[in-house]
Amino acid sequence: MTEQYQIPNQTLTIEEDIKHSRFITVLFHCSSELELKCALTDMRLEYPGANHYCYAFVASDPQNSIAIGSSDDGEPAGSAGRPMLATLQGSNIGEIGAIVVRYFGGTKLGVGGLVRAYSSGIKSGLTELETKTKYIRYSTKLSCSYPQLNQIEYLVNQFDGVISNKVFTDVIEIEFEIAKAFHDDFNRELATQTQGQLKAKFNV
Repeated sequence: MTEQYQIPNQTLTIEEDIKHSRFITVLFHCSSELELKCALTDMRLEYPGANHYCYAFVASDPQNSIAIGSSDDGEPAGSAGRPMLATLQGSNIGEIGAIVVRYFGGTKLGVGGLVRAYSSGIKSGLTELETKTKYIRYSTKLSCSYPQLNQIEYLVNQFDGVISNKVFTDVIEIEFEIAKAFHDDFNRELATQTQGQLKAKFNV
């Protein structure tokens, strides 16, 4: 399983004029099909009256072949969405979406020309796109005393973890997630902070 991969750290827009047609390519972080559809709605409002709003997305890690999708939006089959998706998949970047808006300029490009045109902005944008590393986090639970809570919260934060739940009874039950790369170091620090009283067992 992929333990870490790159994801977009910005939204990037590239505009090109190709044989009198205007192509506007937007690359953005996209972790679900719903997120893609919301971005598509925004694009239709921002660029009204365009002839086509084609898209492609990879909503998980770069090797995922299930959480993907594309649309030609009225262009000849296979001339827009599919080459856009192939370009994204070749980038080794995950959780990425691309929407290309086309204002038709009167000159037909043919299928080969459309494939090149719809891929062009993405290829150009990928060379400029800022990315960051996403680590796959694994969950665990700990029971601690009230005086230990601040120490554990501090450690989870130090190792880029996320606390998902806390239950307060006579002790505190904490649920949190940390990337696999940090599990050993986290437990070493946890043992030091709690005099060896606590150890996290992650669901890997």
